[in-house]
Order: sequence, then C-alpha cells, then structure tokens
Amino acid sequence: MSQTHTSGQDPTTMGIGRAIAVLTSGGDAQGMNAAVRATVRVGLYTGAKVFFIHEGYQGLVDGGDCIRPATWESVSMMLQLGGTVIGSARCKDFQTREGRMKAAYNLVKRGITNLCVIGGDGSLTGANQFRTEWSDLLVNLVSKGKISADEAKNASHLNIVGMVGSIDNDFCGTDMTIGTDSALHRIMEVVDSITTTAQSHQRAFILEVMGRHCGYLALVTALACGADWVFIPEMPPEDGWEEHLCRRLMETRNRGSRLNVIIVAEGAMARDGKPITCDHIRELVTKRLGYDTRSTILGHVQRGGTPSAFDRILGSRMGVEAVMALMEATPDTPACVVSLSGNQAVRLPLMECVQVTKDVTIAMKEGRFEDAVKLRGKSFENNWNTYKLLAHVHLSDVKSNINVAVLNVGAPCAGMNAAVRAAVRIGITQGHNMLAVHDGFEGLAQGKIEQFTWTSVGGWTGKGGSNLGTKRVLPAKYMEEISLNIAKYNIHGLIVIGGFEAFSGGLDLVHAREKYEELCIPIVVIPATVSNNVPGSDFSIGADTALNTITMTCDRIKQSAAGTKRRVFIIETMGGYCGYLATMSGLAAGADAAYIFEEKFGIRDLETNVEHIVQKMKTTVKRGLILRNENSNANYTTDFIFNLYSEEGKGVFDCRKNVLGHMQQGGTPTPFDRNFATKMGAKSVLWLTEKLKECYRHGRIFANTPDSACVLGMRKRGLVFQPLDELKEETDFDHRIPKTQWWLKLRPILKILAKYKINLDTSEAVLMEHIISKRAPVTLVK
Repeated sequence: MSQTHTSGQDPTTMGIGRAIAVLTSGGDAQGMNAAVRATVRVGLYTGAKVFFIHEGYQGLVDGGDCIRPATWESVSMMLQLGGTVIGSARCKDFQTREGRMKAAYNLVKRGITNLCVIGGDGSLTGANQFRTEWSDLLVNLVSKGKISADEAKNASHLNIVGMVGSIDNDFCGTDMTIGTDSALHRIMEVVDSITTTAQSHQRAFILEVMGRHCGYLALVTALACGADWVFIPEMPPEDGWEEHLCRRLMETRNRGSRLNVIIVAEGAMARDGKPITCDHIRELVTKRLGYDTRSTILGHVQRGGTPSAFDRILGSRMGVEAVMALMEATPDTPACVVSLSGNQAVRLPLMECVQVTKDVTIAMKEGRFEDAVKLRGKSFENNWNTYKLLAHVHLSDVKSNINVAVLNVGAPCAGMNAAVRAAVRIGITQGHNMLAVHDGFEGLAQGKIEQFTWTSVGGWTGKGGSNLGTKRVLPAKYMEEISLNIAKYNIHGLIVIGGFEAFSGGLDLVHAREKYEELCIPIVVIPATVSNNVPGSDFSIGADTALNTITMTCDRIKQSAAGTKRRVFIIETMGGYCGYLATMSGLAAGADAAYIFEEKFGIRDLETNVEHIVQKMKTTVKRGLILRNENSNANYTTDFIFNLYSEEGKGVFDCRKNVLGHMQQGGTPTPFDRNFATKMGAKSVLWLTEKLKECYRHGRIFANTPDSACVLGMRKRGLVFQPLDELKEETDFDHRIPKTQWWLKLRPILKILAKYKINLDTSEAVLMEHIISKRAPVTLVK
C-alpha cells in the first residue's frame, strides 16, 4: 500500500523530530473526518508531532488557538461524522501575499514543515502556490525580524500533500474524490423515495443534482436509477434535443412505464452555452406532452449526513498514504495528491491534475465535448458509454435469432436485479431473445424458463434481493436435464450471476462439455455475493451494500453505549471463510480488531488484543469494537471471544455481543452496486455477442475453447474477462476463496489506526504517476 522505504527506515521512527499539520478547506465533504483521523494517527505512529489547523486557510493565517496539537484520543469517534470536525472556511486573506506571510510565520514558529491539505482543486492550487513562494516568504520574515535565521534554516523547505475532498468528483486523475460516494447515497435515497410517489400518480420527475461544472453525480445517478435522460455539462444535447426528449419520454410511457425521470446537473447547458434548468424542462414537458411534471432541486442535502463505508475507507487509506508521501518527500519531489485508481493507492503530481482539470473546462468552452469526456478519465467515459447504450435506444426490428438465458445462483444479494436488467435491455437492443431462468441451475434443469420483455425488468435497478429467484444448487447432478433444456429452448449463450456457486457451477458446465455437446455455448459468470469471494474479481456485486449495512449497524451499536460505563462490542459478520466484510467494515467503523480466517490467530494474539483494549479503556476512550468473521476459527467462536473479553475486562469494561446475520444480504443496493452491476450486465452481453459471432459455424454455435467460458471481474483498474479454467489454479475450493486477495494489504492500516505499533507493510511501491503523458492522444491546450 505504501512505498518501499529505500532508506530501510523503521516507519515508527520516520517522523521523529518532524511536525505535520492537517487542514480541511473549501466546500465540506463526507469522509473528510476519516482522512483527518488517519492523518493524525499515522502521523503519531511515525513519531511526528501533529497539529490541527481549524477553519481551513483562515485558521492558518490567524494562527493562535486555531492551530492546536492533535492527540490520539482527539480523533476518537469522529469516523462516522459527516462534514469536517475541524471546520472549513473560504479564505480571502490567504489569496494575498500578506496573508500567506502570516501563515508561513505561524508554521515556522511551531516547527511545522509538512502540510496536509484536504479540499477541492482551488484549495490544492493555493497550497502549491504557498509551497513555491515558501523560500521567499522566509527571506521576508527574516528581514523583518519576525523569525531568526536559524528558524528559517530549520524550516527551509515545505512539503505539501493533497487529498481531494469534494462531492463533485471533478478532479482529474482521481477515480473517486472523498465525499462523492456519500453524496450519491443521499441522491439515491431521494430518487428511490420520489420514484414511489411518481409511479402512484404517473408523473414525470426532474431532479437537479450538484456538481458545479462536472456531470459525474448526474451521470451515475442516471445510470443507477435508469433515468430517461441526463443533462451534463461535458456533453450538451444535440440541437433539437427538445423534440428528441419528448419522443423518448413518450416511448418510455408507451412501453408501459408509469413514470419518467430526468436528471439535470447544476452546470448543464445547451450547445450554445445557455444554461438548461429544471424550470425550462418542466415547461417543455408540460406544454408539449401534457404530463403532470414536478421538479426537485436537491441542494445541500447532498453534502450532509454520515459518510458511506466507501468514503470512510477511502479517507482512511488516503490519510495513511498522505503521511507516507510527506515523510518520503524531498525538496525535489513535486507536491502530490494521493488518490485511488481502481483499488490501488496512487500518487499524482498535483499541478498536472490541476492542469488537466482546467483543460476539461477549456475543452467545454471550445465545444470539444468528446475531449472533455475523455479528459474526465476512464471511469467517467465508461459511465457515459453505458448510459448511451441503455438510454439512447431504438428497439431494432431486426432479430438476431439468438437466445440468451440469464440466471441467478447462490445466496441473494443487493444488485443482482440491476445486473439482470442491464443484461436484458442491452440484449434486446442487440436483437437477441432474452430468457429468464427462475431458481438457478435447478430451474434450468426443470425448465422454469420464460421470455423477458423490455418492461419486465423496469424498475429493477433499485430492488434488493433476486427477482429471478436464486438457489445454491450446483448443476453437476442435473447435467442431463440441463443439456436437454438448452437444446429444447435453443439457448445460445448463458449469463450466470451469483457467488462462489456461480463460479464452481460454471466450471462444472465447462467440464461437462466433453460429454454434452449442448453445453458448448459461450458462458459468462458475473460475481454477485456479499462475501466478495469469487476468484477473478477484486469486487463482487452486493459486497458494498453489505459493507454499508454492517458499518451503519456498528455505528448504532457503538452509540447505544453512549453515557454508560466503558463497553466493548463483539460483532460477528458473514462472509463464509472470506474476511473481506470483517476487515473492510473494521476499517469503516473503526474496529480495534477483526478476526478472519486468512490471517491465523492463536492464544498469544488474543492475549495481546485483550491487553491492548484493557490499556485503551483506561484512557478517555469509552468504546471498543471487535469484529469476527463467522468462520474465522472453529474453536475460538464468537461466544468464546465474548467470554474471554468479559472475564479479562472485569472492573474495566463490560461486553455485549451481536451476530448480524441475514440483514447483511438484504436492503436496497447502494449506488456503487447499482452502477457496478449495470456496467457488468451491459459488458457481459456485448462480450457474448462478439463470442457468438466467433463461434458460429455451419449454421450453429459451437464453443469449446477455454476462453468461451469466462468470469467478468474487476481487476485493479478495469473490467476483464478471464477463462474459468485458468482461475481454477487460483482457487482454494475447500474454503471457497481465491488464494490471493488484494485487501489483505489493508490489514496493517486497520491495526495502526487501532494504535498497534506494527510494521506497515511497505512492500508495494507507490510511485509518482504522471497523468499528462498517459493521455497523449488528446490534444492539451496549455
């Protein structure tokens, strides 16, 4: 996760004699507190002194009581709070040289030469300017007699690292900025609520979401709720869009839908640069179509509320990486931002990111809209392409005579329906016949198969569970019946959406191809399970929803102890043998320990953990949280751990235990799961269409190569298809988990944030990546 320390230095002593200050600036965003907490705790872990700067740059200029030392306990219980606890302010003073001079004086006097800034592009640009002027400012301060030559010498160089906190996700080079996911949570809660009332009255709803000049929130919302139309600044609609929009809304109604949803980004505009507003659209729809139309402007609701699990983990990982970047910075390294690309932590040169972010605005002004979308990055472009596939639809009269069957396998999870919907609709637009298989492989054997229509999957994106019905039954004992039904219904391709059973069932089908020729058809497996244990994918659909459920429940459980004496909660999570949920919810909820199967633990470890919590409870911290994966150890059960902590904590704290159970598989899918499932569903059908062309010989489909049966998974930074057969080697079938799992590298962070003095895993280098050279084909305006 962090860089190889060439100096071979012990990370717990890297910061001795150094001081770090952390500030939040610009508009607030949920998850900023997680970043502040991680920065403070990792800073202290390295031996550095850490300071809070309250009220953003204003506090930096004012000094005095605005700059205060931070302690370990001072960031306790702030993980679940929205906004920023240390305050943020727009600051005019810092824009003047006089103001920056005061700021430099305040830092030098406290021996602070490392600054961690959490904010948007304006805040980060300001920080970089401060850094470039630093030496000049010191010269001025010495000549005015404000600081001594020695003080100036000791503070000769200012290191700066940025983290992007902004709900708009408008900073180029970063996949997700802190706060974006939480803002999407707020928006989807509103959209879901509005959908139910709109359906009751057959209304059209127009929703305006935030984002300034960036359409990310609007675009993902449109994908996640299956909107009829989205207006984004990066890609204004073609001239004559009014006709097109009305036609689209009528088509949706004619297909049997009871509502229309239109999403508008606040910066939306027409090709001529004139703004497109909610009122403008409402008048148009009411006048031309006579629909009962309502508009809602979401406003600051989107900035509020508790941060999502994703934002807490993102903030925590960024905080760790930021401190490491500061500790390793030299006068020659450019100021950097730490960010996430896929699930990799990356460092990017701050000014390159700012440059590309500005280039987007220039491209939009000059009408180079294709460039604007490309400059926003891969993730934005993929979202836009998927939206176009699903929304800009003319159902073709030309049929392909291809039948594709879709089934759900394994335990239900949130997001399965979104994947089915996307697959069905893309299939229909390609001219295929899409078949619904109820109750998994068993239903395929029993012929529980019917045809999907366009409307039969309407409104599925936001529904939890599995509408098709799902079973854990594997196909091995039904091969005869399955192959007969594949022939009977003339099935040419199979989309299997589910957990580990979908993976092993897919393998069974591949192995049975030798015996049953009917099974020689392209097969694609889409990982969907709360456990996130499917080989070939870093994430599975449904895991994000489960993670949020666990995190919110932990928050509530911790809150239940407010005002009581000291208390430790032992919480058991699902996941089979896979410790993903326990580890990630541990990071998101601020757990003291997370026991998992992959990381063996014995009596010594338990003793250390208990002792650690007893010591911690003797300070001002009043609550402890221990997570245990359901199958982490056959003998050290949840009851055993509960009894152990209860006995050892006598007189210091008392214990309570909770087994979370099936609530982890329920609930409406989170924005991430809806979006992820939609992209996976769409991509799987496009792949099948191509494969079917390759495998078509002499009037029939014949596919028996390993690459005709694949898992579609997210690997590091993109969606990839991997043959089931090749993934066999990477799988521990006894425990139903992949042999290597990326998230185990985050375990040390969990321990450091819980105050363990362990060695941070520094094996994986995080080098500075350039984003401008990567984008060579796009002409950049300097």
